Amino acid sequence: MFAPIEPFTSGHISVTDGHTIYWEASGNPHGQPALYLHGGPGGGIGAGYRRHFDPDRFLIVSFEQRGCGRSRPLAAESGADLASNTTQTLLADTEALRVHLGIESWLLLGVSWGCTLALAYAQAHPERVDGIVLAAVNTTTRFEIDWLTEHMQAIFPREWAQFERASGRKPGQRLIDAYYERILDPCPDVRAAAADAWCDWENVHVSLDPAFKPMPLFEDPESRLNFATLVIHYWKHTGFIADGAIQTGMSRLAGIPGVLIHGRYDVSSPMLTAWNLHQAWPGSEFIVIASEGHGGPEMFAEVERAIARIATLRPTKSVDTA
Repeated sequence: MFAPIEPFTSGHISVTDGHTIYWEASGNPHGQPALYLHGGPGGGIGAGYRRHFDPDRFLIVSFEQRGCGRSRPLAAESGADLASNTTQTLLADTEALRVHLGIESWLLLGVSWGCTLALAYAQAHPERVDGIVLAAVNTTTRFEIDWLTEHMQAIFPREWAQFERASGRKPGQRLIDAYYERILDPCPDVRAAAADAWCDWENVHVSLDPAFKPMPLFEDPESRLNFATLVIHYWKHTGFIADGAIQTGMSRLAGIPGVLIHGRYDVSSPMLTAWNLHQAWPGSEFIVIASEGHGGPEMFAEVERAIARIATLRPTKSVDTA
């Protein structure tokens, strides 16, 4: 990892439906543009992502997606309109930021849910993408959502039983549908209980890596509620993407260099997804981290090496961030 750095500029841009998006830029103002897309949905950004890029070489950009972090309104705020929070609006926000910063094209780094968003963006705007690095790969398909919420009981039966009981689901109802009802319930106590149960399950399933530690985001009740609201909203709607559309659209990325990096112990994101994407993406690299799960130091060392490799495959472009 590179030394810690602070943004040299940051701000908010107004987008559609009354949303404002927090963004920041660090590194070299005239370097090769690179965009970090955070996980969650609703995970927000800290400072660590900047350390995966050489600050002398890259203009490092990120933003907090609608409804989370320093973007407003938050998804769990009273009166917030979740109907305006979809993958399509996130893609439009990404393009609005690119235009705002005067960037012609950029390298993408997506982690976890950020992989789904990076691939959706690249398929919609391939001419704006210089390369893609994906870590802890997922595409938010029906298969992946059912695996996370239903079928993983085969691995964590006791914890899953608690997760199911907390859903209050009706006979024959999908767990994700039951949680969607509870996270939108008019009673604050019902919403809070649903968020607590959801985040407890997240900490169970996110990795088989024995070194995994619970996410600090979940320590604060408001953060738990906001995170759970967004994740459940997106999982309920399979990422607002037609099921399997990312896989079938991989031909649009022909000629764009890409690296997919996945942990052997990542039980929450089946490795089959990353493998199938690699098979459908000519020229892509597929790297398995044998000792880690949904993230970890070895994975991010590979991320940094992958960024350095694929950055050399497209010309560096000067940009004006004024």
